[in-house]
Amino acid sequence: MTRPDGRRPAADGRSHLTDDGGGRWLLTDDVDDFLARVGGFLRSRPAPHTVQLTVTETLRTSGPHAYGAEAPVLGRLERAGEVRATFFRTPPHRLSLTPLTPEQADALADHLAGLGHRLPGVSADRDTASAFARAWHRRTGAVPTRCARQRLYRLGTLTPPRPLPPGRSRVAGPRDRERLVRWYHEFAADVGEAPSEAAAARFADGRVTLWEHPEGTPVSLAGVTPVIAGQVRVTTVHTPVHLRGRGYAGAVTAEASRAATAAGARQILLFTSLDNATSNALYLRLGYVPVGDFAAYDFSPVPL
Repeated sequence: MTRPDGRRPAADGRSHLTDDGGGRWLLTDDVDDFLARVGGFLRSRPAPHTVQLTVTETLRTSGPHAYGAEAPVLGRLERAGEVRATFFRTPPHRLSLTPLTPEQADALADHLAGLGHRLPGVSADRDTASAFARAWHRRTGAVPTRCARQRLYRLGTLTPPRPLPPGRSRVAGPRDRERLVRWYHEFAADVGEAPSEAAAARFADGRVTLWEHPEGTPVSLAGVTPVIAGQVRVTTVHTPVHLRGRGYAGAVTAEASRAATAAGARQILLFTSLDNATSNALYLRLGYVPVGDFAAYDFSPVPL
């Protein structure tokens, strides 16, 4: 039975949008089912889908509450039996989208608003994020404010900085955990993210390379994701403020990139803010090349 608004209830507990020629959105909170259905689509374009791949892998391995107390919301757009786009949301964080046309963005905004979803914002490639932000404003009245502009880079030929700063690299271990948690929170504050203790703990227990001064004091770090679809992403590069400008970030990023390649990754990615000319210039010098631009918008609250 189809409702007057064009939607129909789903017998399997998922939310559906009826197919009007553009496909239908199917929503679920079952991570394993979602990945079984969209894994091939996400891996078909691993670079632009890097965030989707890494977040869903974390949900699969760490459980549905890896990013917060509420269950995740996962969705796919199907047309003629093929997946055309996906999204995820891990409350309380923003909606994250793979590339959509303006029409697809409009249909999704209408569908989510109709289901009563209250979104704090959206993150996606630049055009998709802009299209969804406009659609959400039209549908709900929420005012979008762009809060981030990022560029995705892919490593071409690694060119380590010369000369390297004094010191050496090493893999972070259990004795570094307290420092890593503290530096993760500093990094999140620098980039305007809302850190969580769960994320800080995962970071501290993960794949982190340190650059340390010759006497053994860590001065910078670079963290990477696990290898997924043949690629890793450098997720966190941080040097405490009083130690910046000495080449530590370039050295540790180059070493983390080299180590990931040596471990079998075919592609190394990273994001950096387009508002940070220093980091963009650094990554270009190291051999990273632009892949595409991304954006994030925050939405003003909508009265109940």
